Amino acid sequence: MKASELRNMTQEELQKELNELKSELFKLRFQLVTNQLENPMKLRDVKRNIARVKTVMREREIKGAKA
Repeated sequence: MKASELRNMTQEELQKELNELKSELFKLRFQLVTNQLENPMKLRDVKRNIARVKTVMREREIKGAKA
């Protein structure tokens, strides 16, 4: 997911997306440990998406504090 797409989401949608990504990361880690993970790059993608969501949320938090 691109940062521009995330910036168009509401705060509630971002929180929901963050929860879904964390859940997916949890499942992927279990698959990695049990040697069932087919694509290890998926872990990296999910981690980066989590970071993107958190970045957009933090940007809004800072913007709100300045206003």
